[in-house]
Amino acid sequence: MSLFGINNQFMRSHNKSVIISHLYREKTASKSSLARLSQLSIPAVSNILDELLAEGYLNRSAVNLHTRGNNSGSYQIATRGNILCLNISPFLIESVLTDGLVRPLQPLQRLKTEIMTPQQLQQEIERQYHSYRQYDPQTPLRIALSVHGQVNPRTGVSERMPQAVWHEPVELRYLLEEKLGTRLLLDNDCVMLALAEKWQNPASANDFCVINVDYGIGSSFVIDREIYRGNLFGSGQIGHTIIDPDGATCPCGRYGCLETIASLSSLKKRARMQLKMTPDSGLENTPIDTAWLISEYHGGNPEIRLMVNNAARAVGLSLYNFLNVLNINHIYLYGRSCKFGADWLNIIHEQTHYNPFDGGNTTRENATQIVVGGLTRQQQVMGIGFLYAEDILKNGLFQKAETAAK
Repeated sequence: MSLFGINNQFMRSHNKSVIISHLYREKTASKSSLARLSQLSIPAVSNILDELLAEGYLNRSAVNLHTRGNNSGSYQIATRGNILCLNISPFLIESVLTDGLVRPLQPLQRLKTEIMTPQQLQQEIERQYHSYRQYDPQTPLRIALSVHGQVNPRTGVSERMPQAVWHEPVELRYLLEEKLGTRLLLDNDCVMLALAEKWQNPASANDFCVINVDYGIGSSFVIDREIYRGNLFGSGQIGHTIIDPDGATCPCGRYGCLETIASLSSLKKRARMQLKMTPDSGLENTPIDTAWLISEYHGGNPEIRLMVNNAARAVGLSLYNFLNVLNINHIYLYGRSCKFGADWLNIIHEQTHYNPFDGGNTTRENATQIVVGGLTRQQQVMGIGFLYAEDILKNGLFQKAETAAK
């Protein structure tokens, strides 16, 4: 908690950030709409809008959004070019080109690849940038980069990418900004999902968590509408909570982490071992991929169902412990494991029904809610583009007020 009092300038800056936030969500809004959304008076909103216009944060249009009342026009964030949203792993690159308000200009593109070195990773990002640059050469193009694994957004370094064959940190932001002559912001893929929920789901709560149950298991926390990263940018490592101390070795060096039980990579590995132990199954040469695993689960394969259901219990147990620690009771699940469907989700729910913070009454409004996230994959990838909205709020308006307060 800050030891400084809140002066009028800080309050003004806070109210500006509220208006900016609503405009990023609404894209275009009238003065009266902003007053209603922010619960500020119209004269107060009018003064704030005038300041934001003078500071270059907003544009004003003469277009009236209402058929009745005075025509005060409408307001929009002053965009500074387009944004290339990239979600990167060594085997798949997903991309969406958006405008400065993070509205899609082109549909989601998916490119399967096989990146073997950090140099190839940087070259592929450069290739993507130059390809999208041709869409509108006259408009500046920035990059919002989501990277699998541990990322330090402050230094712009990919500290560790679990799927990669290399293990050393990779400098991304400095080298790419220098080479491409543009701006780049980056974070990890779970932060991307949290930003997507925060900015594109109007029903998202002040406090919530997203959990990505896929190749690995990661999570990201939003506390009081702010992404929580931790001092070492390692928050959200729910996949490395220990479930079975005598279990399998985890790549992190410990034993029995949740990822060794419930991630898709571990499930596929155990399914391969199971097939090798049953040579008369006729499936010895079957390629074990995610689609096969999901198909066998829905098809009633007893070994696969037992394995996946145990994985769901492990996820639920980890969530139960997590809920007791942080008391965040809105959880959005993403990742290909969600395709296991209702049975998988119900088993997760069973482990959290007795959260003491729910008071035993799961019908209460504040009862724990664990749901499969409803955003499309395109919306999920676009989530990383909202790093630029967060940057304006943190390094623009708020930073000026905090500096003045000191």
